Amino acid sequence: MRTIEFRGRHVETGEWVYGSLLDGDIIVSGPVDVDEEYIGLSEWCSVDPKTIGQYIGLRDKNGKEIYEGDIIKITFDTNFAEKPFYFGKVVYGAESGYPAFDLDPWIDCEMNALGWLKSESDESVVSYEVIGNFYENPDILANQT
Repeated sequence: MRTIEFRGRHVETGEWVYGSLLDGDIIVSGPVDVDEEYIGLSEWCSVDPKTIGQYIGLRDKNGKEIYEGDIIKITFDTNFAEKPFYFGKVVYGAESGYPAFDLDPWIDCEMNALGWLKSESDESVVSYEVIGNFYENPDILANQT
């Protein structure tokens, strides 16, 4: 079963919070510590709506969950590919008429790039990993050629 989880940056602390999405806020599950006393099973956290991203169901080479807005580095075997690396942002393409998660800029791999990575069918791909996210590290993509 696929986990439906979201993350967003807390409006007061700037920390990333993870959980369910409800009315633009994140509901964090688990014991909540208030004044050093556990009082409940969840916490309602107001988050910056621009930072909300969904878990896409994939983990990188280090086991890290990949979320919408993450920046992915794909390492290629240069015996099979002309460039050693690709850098892209995980996006949800509904606004452009493509309601699925994919990478931007687009990789010409004749299918959805994230499905292509998950299939592990391309021998040119050595690994892929999250190296940051667009909200904290927008310069990563700007500095790539």
